[in-house]
Amino acid sequence: MQLTAIVEALLFATQDPLSVTDIGRAIRETVREAKEHATESSTPLDEEKAALEALTDEQVLAALEELVRHYDEDNRSFTIVQRSTGWRLCAKGEFGEWCRALYPGKKPSRLSGPALETLAIISYRQPITKSAIEAVRGVSVDAMVQQLLDRNLVRIEGRADLPGRPLLYATTDLFLDHFGIRHLDDLPNAAELRRVKLPTPEDVANQSADAPAAPAEQEGTLLLDGMEPSPASEA
Repeated sequence: MQLTAIVEALLFATQDPLSVTDIGRAIRETVREAKEHATESSTPLDEEKAALEALTDEQVLAALEELVRHYDEDNRSFTIVQRSTGWRLCAKGEFGEWCRALYPGKKPSRLSGPALETLAIISYRQPITKSAIEAVRGVSVDAMVQQLLDRNLVRIEGRADLPGRPLLYATTDLFLDHFGIRHLDDLPNAAELRRVKLPTPEDVANQSADAPAAPAEQEGTLLLDGMEPSPASEA
């Protein structure tokens, strides 16, 4: 039995992403159980199966890459994609609209401009406090942060070592999966935007009392502008 076929079966059997380590562990444990059964029943174990007990992560990764090439060469409607938590079978993006027809009650819900701006600030400057986000946006972000928490795009990372011990916010694995990226370093212009000097709560506090009021909340230029949800994840 070919390793690629076993890996394909494991991915097909679950809706959750599987890491290379998870796949390798499942295969090795299966072989060990088969060896024990063979010993008890005095039945010889297939040599090809027995060899998989020494399976390495490198071999699993090679099998995954071979499957991706095979699907592309055969022009299949699905492929294997790597997410932040592992690999999974997904329909290709161009078939997303057909797949969504199976779930008429689950229309993609898009984030508003203010929510996306808040998410962008968190994603590039995490972990970050709510007051630091508000210093950049110039308006209260209570509702936006709560919306992102409810959608599991943002999580509470801990508390800052500041007076009052304010909460720190960071993005989740679902955020990475939603935008089809594996690491935060894959964000557009990540290194450059992390170095940009942004307003701080101290800057806001030091503004003169007669400074103009903050503008009303509106959609503006987004740090995540140009990024779209992963077609595969939408499907």
